[in-house]
Amino acid sequence: MPLTDRDRAILEFEVEWRRHAGAKEEAIRAELGISPARYYQLLGRLIDTTEAQEHDPMLVKRLRRLREVRLHERAARAADAR
Repeated sequence: MPLTDRDRAILEFEVEWRRHAGAKEEAIRAELGISPARYYQLLGRLIDTTEAQEHDPMLVKRLRRLREVRLHERAARAADAR
């Protein structure tokens, strides 16, 4: 299934958000009109698609790598808490 306009807007926002003044969460609301929680849900699903990979392979690779690092950090914290 091809990327929707919203999908492309989310990927573009992830590339460009540092250029916006203020916090990322504020920029998500202002630019995309959705909550930060919804944004991250959509982004997480989006970076697992072939279409997103084809659209911007470097961005998707970076975001997948960051997600893996965060998952490993969470697992390590959970293991330390036991």
